[in-house]
Amino acid sequence: MEIINDSKEKLELTYPCSWTYKLIGHEKEAIQKAIHEVIIEREHTLTHSNASKTGKYVSMNLDLVIQNEDERNFIYQALKDHKNIKMVL
Repeated sequence: MEIINDSKEKLELTYPCSWTYKLIGHEKEAIQKAIHEVIIEREHTLTHSNASKTGKYVSMNLDLVIQNEDERNFIYQALKDHKNIKMVL
């Protein structure tokens, strides 16, 4: 599925700021491992968000302080590319 945003407006954030990534994967432990590998020992909060009806997928919220846009995009891409993460929102 592709989401198209026709808006020409750029997201304006004041850094540093709190940011939440929603992560979807098959297992809570696999998502936790991926987070550890991407952000290492950085301070963060990870909370359960939801689970699919069949239990095949679980979603979790990763909250942390982001210093700049490059860092926000780097973390997003690293999580998206990780084998244990199926989707990052």
